[in-house]
This record gives sequence, C-alpha cells and structure tokens, in this order.
Amino acid sequence: MGKLDDRVAIVTGAAQGIGKAIADKLADEGATVVVADINGEGAQAAAPARGMGMQVDTSSEEDVKRMVADTVAAYGKLDILVNNAAIVPFTAWDDVDFAEWRRIMAVNLDGTFLTCHYGHKPMREAGYGRIVNLASNVILAGTPNLAHYVASKGGIFAFTRALAREIGQYGITVNSVAPGLTETEGVMAGPHKEAFEFVQMLQCIPRRGVAADIAPAVAFLASEEAGWVTGQMLVADAGMSHN
Repeated sequence: MGKLDDRVAIVTGAAQGIGKAIADKLADEGATVVVADINGEGAQAAAPARGMGMQVDTSSEEDVKRMVADTVAAYGKLDILVNNAAIVPFTAWDDVDFAEWRRIMAVNLDGTFLTCHYGHKPMREAGYGRIVNLASNVILAGTPNLAHYVASKGGIFAFTRALAREIGQYGITVNSVAPGLTETEGVMAGPHKEAFEFVQMLQCIPRRGVAADIAPAVAFLASEEAGWVTGQMLVADAGMSHN
C-alpha cells in the first residue's frame, strides 16, 4: 500500500530531471500520473505504467485547459497537481532584454497560474486537492545572473501563500518545495555545472543533490500526511540557505 493509492496526479516538466523523479516517486506511492512536458515524445517515454504522457506548453492557456480536461476525462478526477515546468536561464543583468524577461515569466509564473487556475476546479468540486509548486532556494538570498529567474520563483512562493489562504476552504492545500542546485541532465548541460564545487562548500551536507532528493518532499506534501500543512515552503538544499 502506498501513501498515494487511488490518487490521480499531473506533474509538469516531467520528461526528465526533477520532474521525472517526482513523477516516478508519486507512481511508486500508488498514484496514477500524467507526465506533462513541452517535449511530447519525452513525456510519453517518461510516463509510468499507470498514467500517460502529454505534450503541454504550460504558458499556453489552451494547452493547460486540454491537459486538465483530458486527465479528468481519462481518470475521472484530479487529486494532485505538481508545477515543475520551468526555464532556468543564466544571463547577466545587463544582457537581459524584455523579451527574455517575458519568456521566463510566461513559463515559470504564468504557467503556474494557468495550471492552478484550471487544475483547482475539479479539486474544488471533489472537496480535495494537493497543489505543490516548485520554487527555488535562490529566492532566499538572490543569485547573480539569475535575476529574472529569481523574480519568477519568488513570485511562485508568494502566489502559493496567497492561494493557500483562498482555496483551503475547499479542502485543497497549496505548498511549495524549494530545491537547491541539483544534478540533472539540464543542469549538467549548462553553465550551472561549474557552480557545484562552490555550492557544496556552503552546504551542511557536502554532497551533490540529485533529483531523487527532491521527490520525497513533494510526495509528502501531496499526501494525506500533509493535510494540515498549507501555504508553506519546504527547502531541500542540504542546508545551503543557512549560509
């Protein structure tokens, strides 16, 4: 018996990395999981046996509406929504133009709004729901070359707190998980990989984080065990934010 038996979940940005680890963990705990990703083939490949993959651009209102409608049509309900889809840029402030700023906000913040807006409706009808939004530990101290990303993730946490107050009356909890720098395919393919040695020096636990370190935090907040927890941010960064 898993802690999420008979639950239906959507995880966005779940074709690889942290999102895939979350989808796998929820499935291991018994949930039926819809893997949503802009990479449709990747979403199909990553989907667990109980579930399906969907190509979804979370910055598109039509895509998000379809994602929720198709999930409810296939499984009869939506219990858990995990908003993980995000773009992680690495751009010096002087080089950030408005188009890039808007692109980051469209995926990271607007996408979270859209999925919560449409995803909470079947939860409200059922009188039960768990929403987990992925923020980041960079919002606690600020990080150079990530100003627009930090702004988007800070907005997600502020939105999480406000939404929790508004829809808790319908049996829906809304929480956030803030990962630290985590070894994933995307991170290792980009400029962030150079930061690992420095980051480990600041951590209380001096090893690299992996996607499987983040997934259990999400699974907890998605479970019955977290039924009295809402509007909170669980930081999973090996204690780096203490420094």
